[in-house]
Amino acid sequence: MHILVVDDEPLARSRLIRLIDDIPDCDVCGEAQDGDDALAKVHSLDPDLVLLDVRMPGKDGIVVAKALEQIDDPPAVVFCTAFDDYALQAFDTLAQGYIVKPVQLEQLKSVIEKTKKLTKVQSQSLERGASAFKPSKRQHITAKTRKGVELIAIDDIVCFLADQKYVTVVHQQGETLIDDTLKELEGMLSDGFLRVHRNALVAVSKIEGLERASNGQYSVKLKCAAHSPNISRRHLAHVRQTLNAL
Repeated sequence: MHILVVDDEPLARSRLIRLIDDIPDCDVCGEAQDGDDALAKVHSLDPDLVLLDVRMPGKDGIVVAKALEQIDDPPAVVFCTAFDDYALQAFDTLAQGYIVKPVQLEQLKSVIEKTKKLTKVQSQSLERGASAFKPSKRQHITAKTRKGVELIAIDDIVCFLADQKYVTVVHQQGETLIDDTLKELEGMLSDGFLRVHRNALVAVSKIEGLERASNGQYSVKLKCAAHSPNISRRHLAHVRQTLNAL
């Protein structure tokens, strides 16, 4: 499990990192010192779990947790704070746990184990949904452009790429910005498209294979496109299973 540690106090971050080093199958993929830093690191590092302090300058942990709820495929969140009076607010979010400082190793192990079990259940649910893909019932998606409303044929679409507030459709005629979110598109086009990352949805028929970089990062090699979307760790097993079933 890859963990992002978020706390405005360097000593608190260091303590959590030392404790995580003693927990099997867990590693720290990064650390953040405030809310904005945390949201940026979630986007770039794609952690499985965020250990999140509550009281921080700027965006506090509650605000960060609520922001994470709005993104596609959010990481698990466990609050870690010295202020136990925030508990009720914390559980108004989708947090999986709440730890009061000073954090003890066994306490941290317990909450991480609970999070792993929840993540495993979600993964199994995804795997049960993996089956042979059928053509989508939709024939086109619409995009509002300077020319008016543009129709883009589903069969021409290679992938959808999200960047902050915008989604780009990469298709055989070029690239077009659309208003739909990846979550909405995944629901509409689930029969023929595969989620490979919280920022990428690809057409299964346009996948040529997988590529692995020297740092171990996998990406999707696509037909007729210069883009090679990265595959997040949490999606890799599902992507492989889906491609092997074709």
